Amino acid sequence: MFTDQVVNNTEKYQFEVVSGALVSKLEYRMGRNSIALIHTEVPEELGGQGIGSSLVKTALQYAKDNGLKALPYCPFAAAYIERHPEWSDIVGEV
Repeated sequence: MFTDQVVNNTEKYQFEVVSGALVSKLEYRMGRNSIALIHTEVPEELGGQGIGSSLVKTALQYAKDNGLKALPYCPFAAAYIERHPEWSDIVGEV
């Protein structure tokens, strides 16, 4: 079960989870009033534990807390948002 903490690494513009030598990440770019969710990557060894979903959820919560629109360019992030319509109020068009 996934228990590691998601961290916003502002120097690398990514939300990340470090599990030993493995790094799971959601890369983003900041706009004036938005955060573009670019790419989600979870090492194969860590797949199926909900890490990708936790990365996207954390990014969406960050957007909400900071009054930003989330722009889901990443297909994984877009699919997560489709499955969780409670986030639709902060999602912008891509």
